[in-house]
Amino acid sequence: MRLATWNVNSVRARTDRIVDWLVRTDTDVLAMQETKCRDDQFPTERFTELGYEVAHIGLSQWNGVAVVSRVGLDDVQVGFEGQPGFAKQVPDSLDVATPVVEARAIGATCGGVRVWSLYVPNGRELTDPHYAYKLEWLATLRDDAAKWLADDPNAQVALVGDWNVAPTDEDVWDPSLFEGKTHTSQPERDAFAAFEEIGFSEVTRPHTPGPGTYTYWDYTQLRFPKRQGMRIDFQYASPALAARVTGASIDREERKGKGASDHAPVIVDLD
Repeated sequence: MRLATWNVNSVRARTDRIVDWLVRTDTDVLAMQETKCRDDQFPTERFTELGYEVAHIGLSQWNGVAVVSRVGLDDVQVGFEGQPGFAKQVPDSLDVATPVVEARAIGATCGGVRVWSLYVPNGRELTDPHYAYKLEWLATLRDDAAKWLADDPNAQVALVGDWNVAPTDEDVWDPSLFEGKTHTSQPERDAFAAFEEIGFSEVTRPHTPGPGTYTYWDYTQLRFPKRQGMRIDFQYASPALAARVTGASIDREERKGKGASDHAPVIVDLD
């Protein structure tokens, strides 16, 4: 079974690239992030024509996550238990709006594997409310994931997606440029590492070591041709699933050319 995750940065803008990639790479399950569309706008037929089932949650032109699978797609769940929402302050008021649970997580069982497609909040700046929201979001997901393993130590669970965290200095092209900024702050790195502490393993790095191994390159300032990227897309696996991993890769070639996403697909192969 081949499981991939990809921040596609608009599924409608890149449908042709995505379906061509699925066929070319013989991928069984693809978790997508930043689909940037409502459910009724998702190009479902393009995937069902290839034999994939589709689960998607999208509320607007922002965020959005999906799982497409040709090995079964059951028990779809939108959001994890207690998933935090984000509340924006009402302009010119001391009131705070009701927190909105954004379209950032969807789970489905595919070929016996519980796959979660995750789009972790960006954080924006260390002083921004979005940063505290990001840490709360990750902490709640960690607590839920710990419960899943406590309930069934043999559960096969994949937490995959755009984590918006660069866990080590080698995961950014110039660590000095990220000092005092999001993605590399110690609280974010601690929140990412906390999944290892509850028993999950990040299964892509052992097969795709750095430095200089990235999954994201900003569109500006020729970051991609200059090889100035970040590694922020990962696949965490429960112990039972990690034992099945035979390899992993990052399809850097898919970042090339006209109409590419600013992220590359991250692939894991299971026996």
